[in-house]
Amino acid sequence: MKLTDMRRPLFPVTPRLDGSDAEATRREILAYFHATQDCYEQLFQTLVCGAGYLEKPISLRHPLIFYFGHTATFFINKLVLAGLLSERVEPRFESIFAVGVDEMSWDDLDAAHYDWPTVDAVRDYRKQVRDRVDHLIQTLPLQLPIDWTHPWWVILMGIEHERIHLETSSVLIRQQRLDLVRPHPDWRPCTDTAAAPQNALVQIPAGRVRLGKEKSAATYGWDNEYGVHEADIPAFAAGQYLVSNQEFLEFVTAGGYGKDSWWEEEGRAWKNYAQAAHPTFWIRDGESWHLRLMTEEVPMPWDWPAEVNYHEAKAFCNWKRAQSGEPYRLPTEDEWYRLYDVSGVAEVPAGKAAAANLHLHHYASACPVTTFRHGDLYDVVGNVWQWTETPIYPFAGFEVHPLYDDFTTPTFDERHNLFKGGSWISCGNEALKSARYAFRRHFFQHAGFRYVVAHASANIPSSHYETDKLLSEYAEFHYGDNYYGVPNFSQALAQLAIQAMGDKPARKALDLGCAAGRASFELARHFEHVTGVDFSARFIGLGVQLAQQGVLRYTLADEGELVEYKERKLSDLGLDAVRNKVEFFQGDACNLKPILTGYDLILAANLIDRLYSPRKFLESVHERLNMGGMLMLTSPYTWLEEHTPRAEWIGGYKKDGERVTTLDGLKAILGAHFRLVAGPLAVPFVIRETRRKFQHTLSEVTLWERIA
Repeated sequence: MKLTDMRRPLFPVTPRLDGSDAEATRREILAYFHATQDCYEQLFQTLVCGAGYLEKPISLRHPLIFYFGHTATFFINKLVLAGLLSERVEPRFESIFAVGVDEMSWDDLDAAHYDWPTVDAVRDYRKQVRDRVDHLIQTLPLQLPIDWTHPWWVILMGIEHERIHLETSSVLIRQQRLDLVRPHPDWRPCTDTAAAPQNALVQIPAGRVRLGKEKSAATYGWDNEYGVHEADIPAFAAGQYLVSNQEFLEFVTAGGYGKDSWWEEEGRAWKNYAQAAHPTFWIRDGESWHLRLMTEEVPMPWDWPAEVNYHEAKAFCNWKRAQSGEPYRLPTEDEWYRLYDVSGVAEVPAGKAAAANLHLHHYASACPVTTFRHGDLYDVVGNVWQWTETPIYPFAGFEVHPLYDDFTTPTFDERHNLFKGGSWISCGNEALKSARYAFRRHFFQHAGFRYVVAHASANIPSSHYETDKLLSEYAEFHYGDNYYGVPNFSQALAQLAIQAMGDKPARKALDLGCAAGRASFELARHFEHVTGVDFSARFIGLGVQLAQQGVLRYTLADEGELVEYKERKLSDLGLDAVRNKVEFFQGDACNLKPILTGYDLILAANLIDRLYSPRKFLESVHERLNMGGMLMLTSPYTWLEEHTPRAEWIGGYKKDGERVTTLDGLKAILGAHFRLVAGPLAVPFVIRETRRKFQHTLSEVTLWERIA
């Protein structure tokens, strides 16, 4: 029986937040909150007894008692953080139920560290939280529209967060021991099944996709949905149906789990560790197969979608490619949006059943892959999530929400892949076209896959945020904000160099000790070609990333373990047009490759007091410059023996009782080939270490013209 046949209202969709009737919106949000709370608690009624709550379904996750309390705790913690509540309900609960959802490094899954409360105590706690939130919704002043700076945003955040855990908890219940769960009249699975269809390929024409939600959008969104991403997608072919259990059986019977060559390295490691021989929810019963649903086992419905993790889906595609010679793979996120656009799918309407197995409007399980047609395809949305090739990444313009700064950012590690389309239990924000959810590739959700045949390789955007403290500090130093009125140091040096060049030739420039590369890009405004060289490959990587992608993302220390997430683009600095004029190499300034010669300008910024032999560099640097070319040296002259042996210092010491400055040393060494044409000039720079700690330094600048 379909859930929509039963005498209960449809599970409400996420409300619009841009209306003109504030009181009507207040009532809608209150009803949305109540329906979500009721549904979540009904889900946990499928557990037989306290043991169902306290025994871990899988070792990598907390027991279900955690998830029963977690969504209520989330409400209180966020409302206190937002200043909408001044007092906690139960501080102990709001500590132990706070963190531990995903398999992250900070999760503490040691059962010995937890004295879990009773189910009745958590149920009573949930009632108290419900009363608090109910009172807020009914009494808090409300002006429309609600956006993510609005006080009410955190209320929507709590409701949508619970809807996410409605799904994740249902997966854990599905993984719980069968004797600890029971069927429930509010959670009836589909009973329809027939012969599986023969899958076929549907041609999808080329087209352009535009992803990204506007801050003014009418519905709630998570941080990763906002920003802009556009792409032109070549034509490809897609499976008409999701891969069914019957189709996946061909892979199993072909020895798919036994042949390592069909598995990616990470997937092979998971398969061997898990000793997997078939999908996790499949149960072999002699010569037949059964399928584990949320609360029961049923004879295998071969026309239902195969529910697998990313590794299994990817291995199937690799096997399919090997068998056919055709480029089978999983779709990218962009390609899934093409499927959405060409299929005519629309958002779930308010008050009407979804035209898909979605939003709990039909079944408490998957259903046959032939049930919901969307244009020439089936199940473009709904039934089960669909794995993609795309690790989750931030759109251009990504920002974290200050009240939930770790919703997405921990997953920007290129180990969490997006899946699209939602499952039978995906609801609220999860059911929207704009939804972006990602899980570790070995995790299980109600997820399957559709394959594509595409001759274009999958475009995988980078999701990496630089987290190394030193690299992040230099990224900010080069490309970030100015502090205390001090101009950007790299930009200031480039401007001085360009001014000093006058009408001299400006063919090639060398930026020695380029670090993160900002001066290289700035010099390219004037020079035809700029080479950036640094001893550190790690620093070079920042410049290379900007030259190739035009964007750099990094974390910036705030205080203690707290960080800010920054995105810097060359286009915002007016440098995007010059990135094809810049190249970066790793190199030793004291032993440069012969090819690095013939320059009209050499900039050595804050370099000489970090070289092991600055004299060797200075005595030969003229060989790299064209006659009449300019050498620009900058340094705070911070001579330290850890960088430069005392005997190699150019200055900063006494000789025969007299002071020898670095400028004195420079004149002595460079005098044979250069004349000093400008300086010394003090140029300040500021390096941010934390929100409240900065280095303020003066670098002495001298400009030298090669004369011999």
